[in-house]
Amino acid sequence: MKARVHVMLKNGVLDPQGAAVRHALGSLGFDGVEGVRQGKVIELDLAETDHAKAEAQVTEMCEKLLANTVIESYSVEIA
Repeated sequence: MKARVHVMLKNGVLDPQGAAVRHALGSLGFDGVEGVRQGKVIELDLAETDHAKAEAQVTEMCEKLLANTVIESYSVEIA
């Protein structure tokens, strides 16, 4: 199975990388961009074949390592 995890800073948390991207886009003439939030995508190849077990494993991975749940939120997709 494949899993995809999307990790983003929570709303209200300062995103300096997003601000830098927004500024750079403005410098390149893309003036209509009012905000940018930058995150990360993590793709995992899993040996697990049961969808529910795979989702539970990836959620545990996120809670323990892949996301800093104090300042980041995450979503999990299993395919």
